[in-house]
This record gives sequence, structure tokens and C-alpha cells, in this order.
Amino acid sequence: MRIRLVMLGKTRPEALRALLDEYARRIRHYTELEITELRDRSPAALRKMKADPRALTVLVDAAGQQFSSQRFAVWLGDLRDRGTREILFLCGDAEGFSNELRARAQQKISLSTLTMQHELARVVLAEQIYRALAMLAGHPYSK
Repeated sequence: MRIRLVMLGKTRPEALRALLDEYARRIRHYTELEITELRDRSPAALRKMKADPRALTVLVDAAGQQFSSQRFAVWLGDLRDRGTREILFLCGDAEGFSNELRARAQQKISLSTLTMQHELARVVLAEQIYRALAMLAGHPYSK
């Protein structure tokens, strides 16, 4: 299963960039990962990325479905086991998403009921993906 993190805008703070890079490195022990930061937030920019049309597009959005870490791992494992080849996580910027991008998403997930900076949300998403993959592989990860 391939995971793609598509982020609107750049992750600028050095500390958050370092954490994102660290979790990306860890995720790659378990699965293929691609991270794309789009400067252009238009739907046309996403179309240029040539995503697999069968990919599951997941919008990271405050109004989305919430998971515990364990439930997120089960959800990710179920997708993998059902043969999902690619998951495309869309992470917004400070302005959120256009209506067209919202309509494109097949699923919406929320990382928290708390409001957080979009750059921090990227790190939280990457950490939760890593945590889920570690749990699915049977590796211990602190609770």
C-alpha cells in the first residue's frame, strides 16, 4: 500500500519540518510514502499529480470522522487488507480547502476536536500513520 501526503503550502518551522521528516523516515520502514507540498492550492494542481484514479482520497478536516489511535490502525489495516493500493491524505493550509477539493474526497478524518496549526496537524497525522503501521506490524509503541 502506498501512502501519499499532499499538503497545501510548505511546512516552514524547522522543528516541525524535522519531526515530519523523522516520521516520514519511520513510515518508510513499513510502506511506500510520498510527501508533496503544493504551492498552488487549486484543484488543477492536484490533477497534475497523476494520482491513481482508484486511490482513496482522505481529507484531513475538523468535521471528519474521529478515531482513537487503535481504531485508526484498524481502519488503515482494513484498507490494506482489502487491497487498497494507494491512500491520498489531503492536508490543508491556514485557509482550508476549496469546495471542489472537499467534493473530491471520499472520506474525511479529524485528528482532534482541538484547533491546531495546520503545520502541526501534518506532524500529528504522520505520527499517527507511523503509530498505526507499527501496531499493525506487531511492534511495540508506547500508549
